[in-house]
Amino acid sequence: MEKRTLIYEGKAKQVFTTDNADVLWIHYLDQATALNGKRKEQIADKGRINSAISALLFNYLTAQGITNHHQQQLSPTDELVTKVKITPVEVVVRNFAAGHFVTRYGVAPMMELRPAVHEFYYKSDELDDPFMNDEQLVALNIAPQRELDELRVIADQVNVILTEAFRAIDIKLIDFKLEFGYTATNQLILADELSPDNMRLVDLNTGASLDKDIFRQQSGDVLTGYKIVLERLTNYLTANQL
Repeated sequence: MEKRTLIYEGKAKQVFTTDNADVLWIHYLDQATALNGKRKEQIADKGRINSAISALLFNYLTAQGITNHHQQQLSPTDELVTKVKITPVEVVVRNFAAGHFVTRYGVAPMMELRPAVHEFYYKSDELDDPFMNDEQLVALNIAPQRELDELRVIADQVNVILTEAFRAIDIKLIDFKLEFGYTATNQLILADELSPDNMRLVDLNTGASLDKDIFRQQSGDVLTGYKIVLERLTNYLTANQL
């Protein structure tokens, strides 16, 4: 199966059609962005690392019963995924206070949030992905309530699974963003990617950030944290045959 037509280029990935109308080819870019794409830098080897982490986590979720779009790795930076129609609602799950949550509500950084906080964001670059509640999303015909309820359920399941997996490798899952889409058979499944680009991860032993906050805050080499995440995940999943 070969690359055909480029149909979309995002902040960190390119999406191509394939000979199968229900399958897409994803290519991970050596690129990092911040401020909703306003700041952009090329970072060698980032695509390979993100692709590897994402594949490991999607495969792990599949084994735990979470349906998602990932099919197979083609190369260190390329994968095949099930084609979905992405929903315009991004789901953020927060286990600890960080980022905008801290500044918005004036709480202490890393304050534990119980229960975990769910936030919906309307996927719109033009509007800078605004935060929206259920009523706003329903009233504006962006998403029906049944879909929002289903997104919460799946997000909770993913949160439990990933929190336990990261804890096993001495990493704290602070928060993360999920995207979903509908398949050709109208099944709502997990999509996009799972990497330090869209989650906050902190080393339980050192307190060091292992995610894109390093790039956002320009506090060091962003790939240092990503490599730690990849190495620990690989060792853990291999050792446990997961």
